[in-house]
Amino acid sequence: MEAAEEVPAVIKLDGVSFGYDPEHPILHNISLSIPQGEWVSIVGPNGCGKSTLVKLMNALLPKSGGEITICGHQLGEETIGAIRQCIGMVFQNPDNQFIGATVEEDILFGLEGLCLPYAEMEGRLKAYTVKLGIEALLSKHPGELSGGQKQRVAIASILAMKPGIVIFDEASSMLDEASRDELLRILQGMREEGHYTILMITHDADEILASDRVLALHGGGLAADTSPQELFRDRELLEKCHLLEPYPWRLARELQSRGIRVDVPASEKELIDTLWPYNYSK
Repeated sequence: MEAAEEVPAVIKLDGVSFGYDPEHPILHNISLSIPQGEWVSIVGPNGCGKSTLVKLMNALLPKSGGEITICGHQLGEETIGAIRQCIGMVFQNPDNQFIGATVEEDILFGLEGLCLPYAEMEGRLKAYTVKLGIEALLSKHPGELSGGQKQRVAIASILAMKPGIVIFDEASSMLDEASRDELLRILQGMREEGHYTILMITHDADEILASDRVLALHGGGLAADTSPQELFRDRELLEKCHLLEPYPWRLARELQSRGIRVDVPASEKELIDTLWPYNYSK
């Protein structure tokens, strides 16, 4: 039986540190490797260095020590441009990303920066506005859009530039529940395509549970590199990261404490399906 082919790493950090004051580093000795196509949640309490970590990957901050390799490029002055073409970032507030007076201008602005032929820009504009369901918004000013629409436009602007790595920096924290669910569906679709490596800074239990892997930061270091399921089983780690279990898990445990045998579910729908025999009102 042949061994499975190893998926190449697109992100490698080896002993990476950062701090404005060398005596008090924000991050110290971070080492990790992320293969192509993985969806990774980055969690931890406020101020632990989550945003700092992803900004180091994108050369938005200068590392104090260690080595960073992105898509085969070891980070240095001569490789910053190539690395930034590999990474797209979607921020917490999409208003901070808008440049153009209309949605169409905003998406084309990033493509113009890549010096693409006009026909290629038009093709990508059409493809990604259809993909994100925003083709009807092209003539609108970003200020006219809802929170969910703004986030879809921001994602379309990033994906149109075809980065291999997409970073979401608490991108759902300003969205309502329906828009968060919509963002989660977009992320799941991106994962299914297999073209993207996704890094998501988040406090949202459903987003964490949907990902493949969790990096937990605490005290400036990597406290855990684990699966979402193991994270939510580790009460001490949850407390360190200021996280709660997903609601279906908490409800299942409460039911178990009352003598109703329920396995910990992967989703709210799975919990409802499990409990169907108890729904005597049917």
